[in-house]
Amino acid sequence: MATWDPQQYERFSDLRNRPFGDLIARVAADSPQRVVDLGCGNGPLTLTLADRWPEADITGVDSSESMLQRASGLDVDGRVHWQLADVANWRPAEGSSPDVIVTNATLQWVPGHLALIDRWLAGLPAGGWFAMQVPGNFDAPSHRIIREVAREHSRAGDLAGALRESPVESPERYAQALAEHCGHLDVWETTYLQVLDPQGAQRSPVLEWVKGTALRPLLDVLQDDSEREDFLGELVARFDAAYPRAPYGTPMPFRRIFAVGRKG
Repeated sequence: MATWDPQQYERFSDLRNRPFGDLIARVAADSPQRVVDLGCGNGPLTLTLADRWPEADITGVDSSESMLQRASGLDVDGRVHWQLADVANWRPAEGSSPDVIVTNATLQWVPGHLALIDRWLAGLPAGGWFAMQVPGNFDAPSHRIIREVAREHSRAGDLAGALRESPVESPERYAQALAEHCGHLDVWETTYLQVLDPQGAQRSPVLEWVKGTALRPLLDVLQDDSEREDFLGELVARFDAAYPRAPYGTPMPFRRIFAVGRKG
């Protein structure tokens, strides 16, 4: 798992947060007792779950200590239990199965996550809800360019392990996975036309976006400052061509996949 930078991740937070709201809007749980956010990150979205279900026991799980430190700092009233754990190994405590499981922009980092979904759904009580969202843009120019530059790099062999070709499934495959346990299914995809940096303050807003997520594993490999800057400079040149700036900002289409199910 990559080393996360909460401050970098929080750039464009309004655009990163919007899919979570669209996802949770489709969860019709009335008064769940326990809600778990798997891959909670820096915390503000998990806190919205506490706003929606103030009587519920809310737990946020993440593998990044720096992200959880940021989350707990935001949670001034202590409304959420923050748990340091890899979601691939997470299991609820004995006798405390959640009524709602949410995982937002996390499963793309977890190989073999269909098996995890099956296990989580098997542990949900009847009437429990599962809601997930993953980016579906791994064929987008941004990700293709990252893979191209990495493969042309002098340390291509070292970078190969940090590249991810297609770490998510199709909407149809997620629907099939949820249908094994859920009578109610709601699966869809959306392409957001994200307008980055309308003020024109950033040299390469697409680079700033991917530095918060997709580039994290590669930047962990490139520790030398000059080596890293050369790599980023090559990305900027290609991003300029793929994502030209418009008068209103830099448009960046971004596809996301959503799946919500109610067990039983």
